[in-house]
Amino acid sequence: MYTRRHFLAATVGAGLAPLIWPAHGKAADGAAAFDFETVKDQARQLAATPYDGDFPALPDILSDLAYEQYGEIRFDPGRSQWNGECLFQAQFFHRGFRFDRPVALHTVENGLTRTVAYDRNMFDYGPHGFEDELPPDLGFAGFRLHYPVNTPAYADEVAVFLGASYFRLLGRNQHFGPSARGLAIDTAMPSGEEFPYFRAFWLEKPAANATSITLYALLDSESCAGAYKFVLRPGGTTEMDIEATLFPRDDIRKPGIAPLTSMYLFGENSGRNPRDFRPEVHDSDGLLVNASNGEWIWRPLTNPRQLQVSAFLDRATPRGFGLMQRDRDFANYQDLDLEYQKRPSLWVEPLGDWGPGRIELVEIPSDDENNDNIVAYWVPERPVTAGEPISVAYRLHAEKSDSRRPPSAKAIATRMDSRGEKTGFIVDFEGGELPSLAAAQPVEATVSAATGKIRNTVVRKNRETGGWRVAFDFRPEDDTAVDLRCFLHLRGAALSETWSYLWKP
Repeated sequence: MYTRRHFLAATVGAGLAPLIWPAHGKAADGAAAFDFETVKDQARQLAATPYDGDFPALPDILSDLAYEQYGEIRFDPGRSQWNGECLFQAQFFHRGFRFDRPVALHTVENGLTRTVAYDRNMFDYGPHGFEDELPPDLGFAGFRLHYPVNTPAYADEVAVFLGASYFRLLGRNQHFGPSARGLAIDTAMPSGEEFPYFRAFWLEKPAANATSITLYALLDSESCAGAYKFVLRPGGTTEMDIEATLFPRDDIRKPGIAPLTSMYLFGENSGRNPRDFRPEVHDSDGLLVNASNGEWIWRPLTNPRQLQVSAFLDRATPRGFGLMQRDRDFANYQDLDLEYQKRPSLWVEPLGDWGPGRIELVEIPSDDENNDNIVAYWVPERPVTAGEPISVAYRLHAEKSDSRRPPSAKAIATRMDSRGEKTGFIVDFEGGELPSLAAAQPVEATVSAATGKIRNTVVRKNRETGGWRVAFDFRPEDDTAVDLRCFLHLRGAALSETWSYLWKP
């Protein structure tokens, strides 16, 4: 289930927009003919009109709800869409709290679409008792999909679409953590971020024993409209194939493609919080990049004192990137309720040619684990200009095991201490060929800094883990931020990914 942070994060920057309904031809029984081109046509038509941010206001009894009160409004599982008809079920979220925008929901069966009508009887209002005061056409705020991913006897949540263009995926034995978004616009720009939102969804009814489900969505914002197709396949690693066509209303200075959002409060590289009994608190502990040339780059996440934006340039389509939770040891979290060790890693695998661009990592200062303060996305080098549609496709993986990423050794811990004018670093690598290498093997580390000096580099076998440890000192030239890099090699052959770290005074 969602935590308070997940609800709050999904509503940040929520904009305004009217409800939109299908505009294609009708069948004899009143159902509208539908395919993905229908959504593209709607997005194209929407982008050709001025952005309209009006929508029916919530009654005060719903807009004044606190988070805990909103959580007391529960959907009746007996009213789930396709209940007992197939492996998938859809359940709907009530409007209220900060989820004030109505989202149009439709089903698709045999190429025909029907609107899911809001019904107060779909919900249990708990102690509120105000259901008779609600308008009959209030509408929904979003939906979630259920599927028997953990046991055949129960349909677990595997996907949630709620708030702006946010959505979350779960695989087997995972807990909700980081989220994805349909699109990010002008993230970390001085002018402020624009938050597109999904204003309508179409859920295609799967066959009785189908193990995948197809969804469509219409996205809207001040700068653009967009059509999305999602194909969800739940499992040990839940996968979602995503196709998007964007129709810009205006030039977009910084479009964020395949954006991911997460939380990092503190970990071994930032030191423990003396006011918190837990050693680490984070949904993700690093950004992993597989560049177009095959290089694997690991950037440990930080909770900086000031907003921090890092860019990883690539002259061609990257092979993948993601916000990863590598640390799966409960002892490093000690949280029996939130179980951070079970948060999924989210990995983006581009499909087709994205062209040159950069992966950006945004790290935002935070003193509260209820705040998502980490964002990563791809920014194309090609300008996105008004009236020129762009299309993109990728596969999103929600996984607990990332043994293939990379196939070589990984940087699994970063620790440091300040000693006067220098900073000491310890980087631990594990996996790949390292366990098979004896301590006498001439394993070396290449450590570099854009400016400043690297001194006292020591590489040694870690007898406790079977990995290898690199220790070095860094002495900066001044107070300018500096990129540090480190990787292991043996007789010229790389043994590990490249550890990358942004040092700041």
